Amino acid sequence: MDARSDRNAIPLAVDLDGTLIATDLLWEGLFLLLKKNPLYIFLVPFWAAGGPARLKQAIAQRIDIDPATLPYRAPLLDRLRTEHSEGRQIVLATGTPRKFADAIAAHLGIFDRVLATDGFDNLTSGKKRASLVAAYGDGGFDYAGNSRHDLQVFDAARNAIVVAPDRDAARWQAAHGAETMPAPKPTLRTIVKMLRVHQWLKNSLIAVPMVLSHEYFNTNMIWQCLLAFISFSAVASAIYILNDFFDLALDRKHITKRNRPFASGALSIPFGLGAIVVLLAIGIGTSLFLPIQFLGVLGGYMVVTTAYSLSFKRMLLVDVLTLAGLYSIRVIAGAAATGVDVSFWLLAFSIFFFLSLALVKRFVELRTTAIPPGERIVGRGYRTEDQEIVAQAGMASAFSSALVLALYMDSVAVRELYPHPWLIWPLAPIVLYLTMRVWILARRDEMHDDPVVFIIRDWRSQIVVAIGAVLLVIGGW
Repeated sequence: MDARSDRNAIPLAVDLDGTLIATDLLWEGLFLLLKKNPLYIFLVPFWAAGGPARLKQAIAQRIDIDPATLPYRAPLLDRLRTEHSEGRQIVLATGTPRKFADAIAAHLGIFDRVLATDGFDNLTSGKKRASLVAAYGDGGFDYAGNSRHDLQVFDAARNAIVVAPDRDAARWQAAHGAETMPAPKPTLRTIVKMLRVHQWLKNSLIAVPMVLSHEYFNTNMIWQCLLAFISFSAVASAIYILNDFFDLALDRKHITKRNRPFASGALSIPFGLGAIVVLLAIGIGTSLFLPIQFLGVLGGYMVVTTAYSLSFKRMLLVDVLTLAGLYSIRVIAGAAATGVDVSFWLLAFSIFFFLSLALVKRFVELRTTAIPPGERIVGRGYRTEDQEIVAQAGMASAFSSALVLALYMDSVAVRELYPHPWLIWPLAPIVLYLTMRVWILARRDEMHDDPVVFIIRDWRSQIVVAIGAVLLVIGGW
């Protein structure tokens, strides 16, 4: 018997979480469950008290997964397919609930047998080893695993394949000289993508109240705005990570979002949870150096953004109104941090202006998502036939923001604040240029970024905004 025939006579057992897929279905299932109904959070501790198997089964009974979208480790999967085609018996041996394991096995079509968590028997570590030894004998199988939970199984296997090992598995592999299939290590770019650093540009809105009050050179206010920016950016990144957890299944179906760190499996959910704790500590800790009103605004932002992630983003029109409100909250936060009053005019302008930009986001989604007429975009409350009304509402909001600005420039407040008010009249056409250009590009299918981030990054918009800023400064002298 040659080496290949000898190898094929020995079954190859494969772990699932962290090995065959670059994620953990227990964590994913938990967030799917909470997205379905946040009140399940109160039942999770009771299920967990009954043991890991009880928790896994309780979650599996209430949700479904899509095996086609999971982040499989391509090199290992290709190897399994090759060996299966050569006649080798491939076994899926996992602590994942049988419901999930069977769905994955049916989707891949390469497993001859599935050993998974059934009832209250959590098939990990010693129990997995016992099941495999009972089925194939001690040393009668090869095994591919990734973590400290697999060490006992490695010891009972004839050969071990250590895939994307954690610290304990890496030590075992080094000590035994076992075969390894390492995974790419997260880079600084991966962390930057996780934090969505480019979205921090939105938090520059915090400086708007200071600028409009002509306190450009007030070092105390500048320092307060900087602290508020750091606080909001840290909290915003924490919420973005949490949002990614809830949207894993949806992101994996999106042409670009599937490359996000958690959707692709580049980063683990536990790593993300740790990052959330650190980011919230930074955000809340920094806010303690600012007036108490700022902490109240920051708390409101956290509540609204979490509600948006869990529910509001799937509600027709409520989602865009919430987004417009979240942009405006940044302006209010700037006022709370610096002690500058926020005028009715500024709030009215920001609501209409940012509502227009929020509607651009939905319009672009409707333009770029292929769905049959009458069906909603997955995870949204919109249908293909809503494109025109969304565009009309967005353009109307853009013109409304310019109208509010024009009325403001003819108000008593402007004549008191600006010695040369006629110099700031070009701000109205500047706002129309910014918003109308965004809408034209969206209709041309040339708008792919968050519109606020696009305006901040786009050189033409930068020039126009700079002209407006110069006029504001000159008009106030």
